[in-house]
Amino acid sequence: MLKQQLRQQLQQKLSPQQIQMIRLLELPAIELEEKVKHELEENPALEEGKSNQEELEHEEERSPDDEGADMEGSEGDSTDLSLGDYLTEDDIPDYKLQELHDRNDKKEDIPFSAGESLNEYLLEQLSLRELPEQERKIAEYIIGNIDDDGYLRRDLNSIADDLVFQAGLNVSGKEIEPILTIVQDFEPSGVGARDLQECLSIQLQKKEPMEATPVALQIIKDYFNDFIRKHYDKILKGMDISEDTLKKAIHEITTLNPKPGNAWGDSIGTAMSQIVPDFIVDANNGEITLSMNNRGIPDLRVNQEYVNMFQDYAGNKANQTAERKNAVQFVKQKLDSAQWFIDAIKQRQETLQRTMEAIIQLQREFFLTGDETALRPMILKDVAERTGYDISTISRVSNSKYVQTNFGIYPLKFFFSESMQTDSGEEISTREVKKIMREHLDAEDKRKPLTDEELANILKEKGYVIARRTVAKYREQLGIPVARLRKEI
Repeated sequence: MLKQQLRQQLQQKLSPQQIQMIRLLELPAIELEEKVKHELEENPALEEGKSNQEELEHEEERSPDDEGADMEGSEGDSTDLSLGDYLTEDDIPDYKLQELHDRNDKKEDIPFSAGESLNEYLLEQLSLRELPEQERKIAEYIIGNIDDDGYLRRDLNSIADDLVFQAGLNVSGKEIEPILTIVQDFEPSGVGARDLQECLSIQLQKKEPMEATPVALQIIKDYFNDFIRKHYDKILKGMDISEDTLKKAIHEITTLNPKPGNAWGDSIGTAMSQIVPDFIVDANNGEITLSMNNRGIPDLRVNQEYVNMFQDYAGNKANQTAERKNAVQFVKQKLDSAQWFIDAIKQRQETLQRTMEAIIQLQREFFLTGDETALRPMILKDVAERTGYDISTISRVSNSKYVQTNFGIYPLKFFFSESMQTDSGEEISTREVKKIMREHLDAEDKRKPLTDEELANILKEKGYVIARRTVAKYREQLGIPVARLRKEI
């Protein structure tokens, strides 16, 4: 039975413009550049170039000679068709859209050259081996299962099951083993190994023998667990060798590549992993200047052809057909989308600018000197209070953003740290404590590395009252292993 009832309810919803702004705010410079390019390709109502007001201001500053040169150029384009000659996007030729998008960009595009992948490199070596057809197919399937690090992390019996269903080859795991040995003979040395122990063993067997190679091989074969846990006393006692011989063998093992496939990284991924700073901070004679890195982000404006088209369609209400209404709706949608995107880009730049200015004010001493100990305790709330933005907005700005200074490039998160008090009551940044910890760990005796308890005592002597578990937390944040794993011969 249907019933009608009234219910009052409060809901908080984000508009499409707000969602777009949030997404743009999170993007670093290199991803924003790609986003702008994508938007230019998707929306014909958006184009590169300054706004009409900026163009008018620019025209007033131009000389008559420049105007004559422009008129000569326009005569050569007199036969060019405009977007106003088409009613819908489907009617616009692809070449015309591309031409309009690239009109203001006269730079020659350099073709992107992708490097050879590890898979292709191994298949190339396989093609040089004379193998029966069945063995070749098995080898190709093995190569296809090797990951980016160069390891075969799948069980041979599982591969045998796949070969039955996918290639119609009825083979067992034991029959695949000799073919895997062939693949493991390929370069780079150690490729096709099923674990780190096998990887290191393959590399030692293939490299030119040294004095300590037999000892290194025996360590990997019989004392691998003791080796990775750095239980050197057990190795010395079990193999009955001198400390000097063990030191040479360990040196030979540590020079091997634990990830033989890492040299064949994806070229595009490598390019995307390059750091492009979003801000440039320059300190000179006690003065700090901030500039935004907008090198890859062009000026954007709404296409005037679409504006005129919309005004023409909307103004002619006497002859409104179904097709004309659809055209008006399409053009309006594209114009709104273009304007929203332009406004979101401007708001993003303004938000980033104000946030970075607040960080510079709070960490002025660091930007002048580059001394990490000069960093003040600073959390998201401190910046939010200075800028008037919400804490979540500051969090999005600081995520994946970088700033170029006179002392190097730093992630924005580098400047945020919690505070702690010394025994005298002075408030300092935890980053200062971490720097002191790193200095002592770098200078420690590697035969007897400092434990967390010893580090806590050292810090206490310097006036930093800190618990052992906090020392352990800071050590892990610095990416430094425990004392046992730092031990060396």
